[in-house]
This record gives sequence, C-alpha cells and structure tokens, in this order.
Amino acid sequence: MHEKGLNGGQELLCINTEKVYDWIINEATFDLNVVDEDLPNDLDCDDIDLDDVTCTVEPAEEDPIEIINREDRTFVIDGTEITLQVVTIRKNFVVTINLPTDNGDEEVDLEFSRSEQVVLCAPEGTEIEVTYTELDCFVVSFDCEPGDTELDDTFDAVISVRLCQSIQAVFPVTLELVADFCEPRDQLPVQPCPIPTRPEQCPVLFPTANNDHHGKY
Repeated sequence: MHEKGLNGGQELLCINTEKVYDWIINEATFDLNVVDEDLPNDLDCDDIDLDDVTCTVEPAEEDPIEIINREDRTFVIDGTEITLQVVTIRKNFVVTINLPTDNGDEEVDLEFSRSEQVVLCAPEGTEIEVTYTELDCFVVSFDCEPGDTELDDTFDAVISVRLCQSIQAVFPVTLELVADFCEPRDQLPVQPCPIPTRPEQCPVLFPTANNDHHGKY
C-alpha cells in the first residue's frame, strides 16, 4: 500500500476530524405572544396595512445556542442498560415583524429564547452542535391598539415559529486510515445547439396514398 502511495494511489493518512457520538433530527413548533409592543417611528395604527403583516426569524448573532445542563440518566434499550445524557438546550433567536405602510416597510425586532430537552449519548467532553434545516414563522394574529395623547399606539401579535433542527454530539479525534487521494471531477460538456425539428405528421389521416375515396363524399 505504501508503494502505491508513492504513485499517487492509496496512502496511510493521519487526519483530524469529528466523531459523531449521537445524532437526532428534531422538530419544534411554538407560538410567541407579543403584548403591548410599541409601534416604531411614531407610526399610528392607521398607517399599517394590517392584513399584510409578515415575519421572519433568524438565530441570534450572539449565543444562538446555549447548553444549560447535562444530566446522566440510566435507560434500558433492547434489554441493555446504558447511561445517556438529558441535555437542556436554550435557543436564542430574533423575530422580525414587517409592518407594511404607504412609505415602505417598517420593522420591529424582538428577541426570544426557547428551551428544550433531548436525550443523547453526549458524555463529558463532547460538544453539542445544532444546525437548523428549516427556520420559519408566520403571523397568526395581529391587533393594533390606538393610544391616547400620552401613549403611543401599540400592538398585540401571535407568531407561530417552526424549527427543524439537526442535533449532534461530537468530539474531535485524530484518525489513521488508508485512503485514496481525491481527484477533481471531469467537467460536464456544454450542451450543443439543438437541431431544427418539425412537428410529427398524421399519415393515417393525411395524406393518403389511396385516392379512390376522393369525390365519393
């Protein structure tokens, strides 16, 4: 094998990578209740097209994922006793409510946190990685409340958020393995220009080689 490596084939390699101790796909849907939130930039309720209010959701820029706690628990799986970890995860994100007006959209950014517990093989030393495969929201309800001379207009809203997430327990490892070096793939050919085509004919109907029928109808 080492001789083949000298010619660009397989070689004994030492690489740094991550071992996946456990991996689950998790879905969560929940409602966010917004109460008595001030309208931005001195907007009034009459300025907003209430039927077209929308939202977007993104992970927070700072500490989007926090691991709050890990607790060992004993489980019996297929008759075998095993110690796993109940992991408490807090997810921080920002919901942006888009308020359409005649002068363009106004935005209200609201920070929220949600916590959940998952069971993983995540012994001490492993890291928890959360990747969102889908992160979406929609406005369930939006009610605007006019203020008075001393108070600005406010709004109440219910926002439904849906999270699809990949959760892994990983640990960095150094591996020794025999492998082939990667080679670049061949380029895909550019499709040539198509040749001219013509519609298919209907020879059963027209034209017909038997002219004896002509003039009989």
